[in-house]
Amino acid sequence: MLVVVTTVDLSTRFLRLDKLLFDTRQYWQIVAFEHLAIPWPELESTLLQLSDQAVHELDNNEQAHRDFFKSTIPELEQLHTLCMLPKIEGHRDALPFWLSNGIKGRKLEQLQDFVAAINETKSAVLEWCAGKGHLGRMLAYHGAPEVNSIELQQDLCRQGEESAKRQNLNLHFHCADVLKDDIHHHFVENRHGIALHACGELHRVFIRQAVDNGMKKLSLSPCCYHLFTPQQYEAMSVEASASALNLSHHDMKLALQETVTAPGRVAAVRKKEVSWRLGFDALRRELDGSDNYVSVPSVNKAIFSGTFDEFCYWAAEQKQIILPANIDFERYERIGRQRKQVTDRVELVRHLFRRAIEIWLVLDRALYLQASGYDVELSTFCEKSLTPRNILIQAER
Repeated sequence: MLVVVTTVDLSTRFLRLDKLLFDTRQYWQIVAFEHLAIPWPELESTLLQLSDQAVHELDNNEQAHRDFFKSTIPELEQLHTLCMLPKIEGHRDALPFWLSNGIKGRKLEQLQDFVAAINETKSAVLEWCAGKGHLGRMLAYHGAPEVNSIELQQDLCRQGEESAKRQNLNLHFHCADVLKDDIHHHFVENRHGIALHACGELHRVFIRQAVDNGMKKLSLSPCCYHLFTPQQYEAMSVEASASALNLSHHDMKLALQETVTAPGRVAAVRKKEVSWRLGFDALRRELDGSDNYVSVPSVNKAIFSGTFDEFCYWAAEQKQIILPANIDFERYERIGRQRKQVTDRVELVRHLFRRAIEIWLVLDRALYLQASGYDVELSTFCEKSLTPRNILIQAER
């Protein structure tokens, strides 16, 4: 069952959240890698006394995380209240093997919960950024008389078409670059627009096209708010346009830092990667006298199965730095591990605000839709253990 957030509630919630985030921006609107020490004197002793295991446990226990810091950052309780959304308790229908085959476990459950949460499944559907059309095929199976799926990659379109024909489902693919091509004709008034985890500008285009072409009903779960967008955030609603927050890509990425726990091997590689990057940064700073963190490009994770000095030579090549002879690589590797401890503790504080940033971004989209004549409902469609990107926006003109 859905709980409708009224006009006053949406706007009031956004304005309160906006003020709290502005008032606490010294805790989250920073780049952790740039800091060689804890940047908050009132938290330095507390954070440095935490063991690495305690940092990990707090970061993965929302209530304990908030309780640990609430005496120092009293705004956290209000932020938590403003971030609460009703959860739709839908029924996850069992699917026949021919329909679920090829969809991996957690992804399958996300799709099932999304289908169960949307407010109806009997209208014709426009499936946005469809991939292979798994969601569209589920909706067709559940009664959608026609599904039109838009996807960029031709190979995925081909695979989706073949699956739909084989399963005798009325689903049609349209290969298009939605950021460049003219796709307005797909936004037919009586189609139900569906977008699950479309990234950044992709879901912003979806929302704007739906509004501009008079589509009556939308159901979307946003993702990766920064992708394909300008470096500085461009607001959609009047309320967000008036905000003083001035979000950057780095700020928006904070909303995505709540993730499902990675396998141990993946987490170990990530730990080594961060400490090695920080170790190389310490080396680079001494060589060029710089006080700023300079990022090194992404690289195949296989490099982290080698040695630290091999990584440093690779990173130096990327930044066009010639390393001198007789470098004490062990020293810089040790410095990297020490800096990672600082970084982890800075991120622990920043992570207190990741959901609030996401709700702020979602409310911006909801307020834009509301101002365009839609009734808007905000909820969550699945547990965070399936995906932290579990917010569902449903809008009906």
